[in-house]
Amino acid sequence: MAGNPLKRLTAALVPVLLLSACGSLEPSPYTQEELRKRVTEDKVRMYVDQEPVTLPITFYEAAARALKYNLDYRLKLMEGALASNLRDVASYEMLPRVVASAGYVNRSNDSGGTSVGIEDGQVSLRASTSEQRERDLYGLGLSWSLLDFGVAYYRTQQKSDQILMANERRRKVAQNVLQDVRNAYWRALGAQRLLPQVDGLLERTHKALAAAREAETQGLLPRQDILAYQRALLDSVYLLTVRRQDLEFSQAELVALMSLPPGTRMVLADMPEPPMTEVTRNVDRLEQLSLENRPEIMEEWYRMRVDDYDLKIAKALLWPNVSLNVGYQYDSNIFLYNNSWNAIGLQVSFNLLKLAQLPSLNAAQQSQNQTAEARRTALSMAVLTQVRVGYLRYQLARQEVAFADESLRVDQRLLEYAQSARSASVGTELELIRAEGRMLLSRYQREAAYSNAQAAQGRLYNSIGFDVLPEAIDKNDVRTLAAEIERTINGQRGLLASNEDKTDAAAKP
Repeated sequence: MAGNPLKRLTAALVPVLLLSACGSLEPSPYTQEELRKRVTEDKVRMYVDQEPVTLPITFYEAAARALKYNLDYRLKLMEGALASNLRDVASYEMLPRVVASAGYVNRSNDSGGTSVGIEDGQVSLRASTSEQRERDLYGLGLSWSLLDFGVAYYRTQQKSDQILMANERRRKVAQNVLQDVRNAYWRALGAQRLLPQVDGLLERTHKALAAAREAETQGLLPRQDILAYQRALLDSVYLLTVRRQDLEFSQAELVALMSLPPGTRMVLADMPEPPMTEVTRNVDRLEQLSLENRPEIMEEWYRMRVDDYDLKIAKALLWPNVSLNVGYQYDSNIFLYNNSWNAIGLQVSFNLLKLAQLPSLNAAQQSQNQTAEARRTALSMAVLTQVRVGYLRYQLARQEVAFADESLRVDQRLLEYAQSARSASVGTELELIRAEGRMLLSRYQREAAYSNAQAAQGRLYNSIGFDVLPEAIDKNDVRTLAAEIERTINGQRGLLASNEDKTDAAAKP
């Protein structure tokens, strides 16, 4: 045949190519250029396709940006998509297998044989062959296995439950993101309000400290008095500096939560503070909601079904296997009377020894179910504790806000008295600085108390399992998402303030 030399050459080159490929499997670290390229691409990917910040950011817009651009939330979305794709892959395993094959066979000598008599052992035929040394083989076959179908069916169901588990994890990440935004936004807004005044007072305090040192040098006042005055100023500078650092950290945290590029100028909308919600005293109803809607409990419940499918698969392997094979075959051997033929086969196989595993599998399934139920019960108990603690923490936080409001009112009046009694003496200047420092510290404590109350309210929402997951987050713009989040939170706030059992509607908006 004309193609025989080429086929022989191909057969000879295959081992050589395999050996050369094996010889090149050495470690190959990335180069510095590849490293720099990867870092550049990662930085671009972090902030790609983000809407620019053009207006002051409200709380709801901050929440929308965090949900839309937060990388942790994006990761959970991708995990859900991956689980969905794996489910689709597993579903194809239920289909029959259609296999097309082609091959080439070459041997160095002729196959063949002789025949001998059964009774006398005498050779009855001379050596002969009915097979060419070189042949081409082709085939197209369909095979279906009942056992493979059953296992693939359970695997598909298992992957479907894993999609639901991924969705619950996504819900939890969204709740945590909103909680972090709620905690950081109000502290950052307080920082935006207080930083200019803190900086102004720090500048005045440093000037007063410089004047006190000059007075000490010139001996204008008794040394003990002037040192005590400097000590008081230094204490004021320390307190103001510590508070200023806290304020700056809160702004940096909010920028990170919204995944804004470094250096982005951010101005928060100085909107009126929403009033603190008077939460219903029907804590039993809140506990019921948490048990129905907490993503951790739902994920654990789905996990129980996923684990149960593993045992179902193990039991399915004990079944008799029924295999059906249908195919078309072709052989180029010229000695064959029919070079092509159709074939069909049906086979039933049953490993009887595997039945011995059935009692152990039943015992394992019972133990697994008991363990899963105990784990879910323990998780439910922890959830109920979180609801109770969250409810109590929120009530205490509201009391702290009321106390901070009263303290701020008193310090503001003291500052007014200090300003009206101001004179040119060093002592009155110190008292004025102290009064302003106390007033700013009270304002800081009041802003911190309010942000803590908002954080406590958010933790209560999380302990109940309230969701803020607008549909099609990737497709909607920030303003649309912000409006949807505001509508949902206002509805949840009204439900928390209600004493009626009508909270089901907002558990999952």
